[in-house]
Amino acid sequence: MGMLDENWFLRVRLKFRHLQLLLALDEMRNLHRAAAMIDMSQPAASKLLGDLEAHLGIRLFERHARGLAPNWYGEVMIRHAHSMLSELRQTGEELNALQAGNTGTVAVGTVMAPAVTLLTSAIEQVHRDHPGLKISVDVDVSKALVPRLLDGELDFAITRIPAGFNAERFVFEEIGEEELCFVCREGHPLMGQPSLHLADMAVYPWSLQPPGALMRQRVDSLFLYHQVAPPRQIVDTSDVLLSLALVDKSDTITVTTRETADLLCTPQRFHLLPFSETLSVQPYGLVSLRHQRLSPGAAALMTSLREFIALRSQPATQ
Repeated sequence: MGMLDENWFLRVRLKFRHLQLLLALDEMRNLHRAAAMIDMSQPAASKLLGDLEAHLGIRLFERHARGLAPNWYGEVMIRHAHSMLSELRQTGEELNALQAGNTGTVAVGTVMAPAVTLLTSAIEQVHRDHPGLKISVDVDVSKALVPRLLDGELDFAITRIPAGFNAERFVFEEIGEEELCFVCREGHPLMGQPSLHLADMAVYPWSLQPPGALMRQRVDSLFLYHQVAPPRQIVDTSDVLLSLALVDKSDTITVTTRETADLLCTPQRFHLLPFSETLSVQPYGLVSLRHQRLSPGAAALMTSLREFIALRSQPATQ
């Protein structure tokens, strides 16, 4: 096997059908079923795959009695085939949007707090200048957003780069940390206590993000640090509205970002419990792919976001 040059795809005559076959083989793991999936005969699919491997000088799939399984080379080809086809689909969506009189489409992912403040402000500003721009926003945790960015489903994200991902593939523009706070209902038994310790809160039910989520890791480490047994009754959910509904109807305690609490926790129904420590999680930021050129609409939204980030970072004037 020789090293591939930058125009290797021209030399091996990579075709759209190759991409379709790679994805079908990844899903079906059987040549006959994969060929049927893309309306191709099995001999034609076998020849297409064989020609691709021969031109590359690389075996992409291991043949077994039960079918085919991608090796490491195959996994690389499949991952990028997903990205290329996703890019083509997005191209069609943008062309359709332009034909319909819109100014394109943008798909953004974000963790919760920035969606509440920065992103909503930026969207409002961009829509004033580009009223036809179609914007979709997905709110999720970082571990779910970054793979979708790599697959081409998102133009960019306001998130963190989780452990296990190669940071060199991304451009990360830091925005800041998320301050956390403890939320209970108005009239909770803990309200009014002059000094509040973690052990006091641990005896009540809690609603927290699922284990492994960044905010949950911060809370779990807090209990470990103070050598306090964690709450025995915990509802695991990433839905902040469900958590607040549980808090509103019971003695449940939840942890959310300060910005989310300021927006959703009205003083008539919710109360922020005082705690001696300032809690926060690692910084989040604007995350895009290093070698990706943003569409005009995505670039406009990112420019607006940068403006609001710069305004927020300026010191308050007296």
